[in-house]
Amino acid sequence: MDVIISSLNPAKISAVEAAFNQAFPDSVFNFIGVSVDSGVPEQPMSCIDTKQGAINRVNNAKIQHPNAEYYVGLEAGIEGNSTFAWMIIDNTKQVGESRSSSLPLPPAVITAVNQGKELGDVMDEQFNTDNIKQKGGAIGLLTNNLLTRSSVYQQALILALIPFLHPERFFEVTP
Repeated sequence: MDVIISSLNPAKISAVEAAFNQAFPDSVFNFIGVSVDSGVPEQPMSCIDTKQGAINRVNNAKIQHPNAEYYVGLEAGIEGNSTFAWMIIDNTKQVGESRSSSLPLPPAVITAVNQGKELGDVMDEQFNTDNIKQKGGAIGLLTNNLLTRSSVYQQALILALIPFLHPERFFEVTP
């Protein structure tokens, strides 16, 4: 079964692979990362924009690859002083969604992001790292690698897979 992941980010792809393989251990998947537009700012600054970015990624992936079994959109954003991500999973019959845990960000990071910089770039500057957003992410840096971007996304993805694990309970019946 083809799973189209609307990102080329290795941390996001790894999280999707782990979640699907854990949720469906008897299934064989072909995971395909694709580059698609989110339709929101590069650094979404609200929960609404972040969720919309994940939805847009799924919809744009469907256009690029119309015959896949699953489409996964992941979008990270910031609201207030926290960062989080939305996960949208669609198989054209059912949609699952979940928001990841929120990670508090240091005041200096929030200040830089509010000046228009992307979170990953700010974290690289402040922690002297290179391309952290494709590795452990801000969460890896701030938790001393107790958690990583992939591990937190994997948990949220498993939650978004609930309607696919129990489709009979999520099928909407129209009167």
